[in-house]
Amino acid sequence: MNKPAEDTILEYLTLLKNFLDEENRLKAFPSKRKLQLCAVSYLAEKFEPGRIYTEGEVNGLLNQWHTFRDPETLRRELFQNHYLDRRRDGSAYWLEAPANTKQECQHHKEDISMNKYLDVAPEVAEALAAGKPVVALESTIISHGMPYPQNVETALAVEKLVRENGAVPATIAIIGGRLKAGLSPEEIEYFGKKGAAIAKASRRDLPVLIAKGQDGACTVTTTMMIAHMAGIGVFATGGIGGVHRGAETTMDISADLEELAQTPVMVICAGAKSILDLGLTLEYLETKGVPVIGYGTEELPAFYTRSSGFGVDYRLDTPAELAAAFRAQRDMGLKGGMLVTNPIPEEYAMERSVIDAAIDQAIAESREQGIHGKATTPFLLARVKDLTGGDSLASNIQLVFNNARLAAQTAVELAK
Repeated sequence: MNKPAEDTILEYLTLLKNFLDEENRLKAFPSKRKLQLCAVSYLAEKFEPGRIYTEGEVNGLLNQWHTFRDPETLRRELFQNHYLDRRRDGSAYWLEAPANTKQECQHHKEDISMNKYLDVAPEVAEALAAGKPVVALESTIISHGMPYPQNVETALAVEKLVRENGAVPATIAIIGGRLKAGLSPEEIEYFGKKGAAIAKASRRDLPVLIAKGQDGACTVTTTMMIAHMAGIGVFATGGIGGVHRGAETTMDISADLEELAQTPVMVICAGAKSILDLGLTLEYLETKGVPVIGYGTEELPAFYTRSSGFGVDYRLDTPAELAAAFRAQRDMGLKGGMLVTNPIPEEYAMERSVIDAAIDQAIAESREQGIHGKATTPFLLARVKDLTGGDSLASNIQLVFNNARLAAQTAVELAK
């Protein structure tokens, strides 16, 4: 084998490491399209240029390089992606040049260039390799969302709900400068005990945290990034960040919105946090081409409350419909993610007048105290909790549970 060919094979082995057995045979066909193309490229390297193969010979060669006994699907992928050409009657096959597909595989190599900093938990890696449903969960709610031990109890309860609904949970965090897709109970306990001593990590913080080997609590932004790196397409959270009130003068706009515009992950939440300017948040998402879906509702939920007075782009009513829409978005190669807004269950929703009064007071206090930037949201949520006698925290926990259930059910549909 010549040196360029050796280098190509090594690249494929690196990209497909979770899908190959000890003999470098495909043990599962990836569910993510770009990795599927890499797998097809890898198999194409096994064919000799200029040789004519019968259908039986093609199947025989493919059977040497995969273990899940489906040469028909692999042969079809090779043909449809222009690796193999054939006579119309299928009596002969031969290798052809697959320029576009090789380019897609190279793009995927570039997409996962940060993977040398990524640790995927064994359970999560196994699920992804087998095409099973996985749901990403954020870690900021553990470190900054509530006190210990309630934060740990809640995080473990969310993971349990994801499992009960048929998916594998992958809590996302940064520990010791490593990007973690999936935490052990001990790591969740560690996060919970350190609490707010762990820095909130957005996109801008990753280079320094990684270089210095520090911990980071992942926001919506970094959870989306790391989930996508690991190959996870569905993410459940409480609420997203957005355009803050007064942003026309402060320019305080959450990085979550930019990440939604560029990273292909479905984010299931209870709407944008009601401490924000919801109208401007929706305008920003529209400008960035992010579809805002209402799950069982035509009105944007406002985190603690089921209504906001603002409409969503589309209403969808089942996990299967959500999965179909997201699958179509990915198949078309459209840039960016999808935002699914799932109203808090009615029995846990707060009175709009009560929560609005608490938010207005908290915002006034934050301005008086000169609080800004990434300190704003934790301050406002803590003050709202205090001003509502802790009711807002109880609602927050229940809406996270509700989103985790829907995310798992949607991931199950997406894996079919």
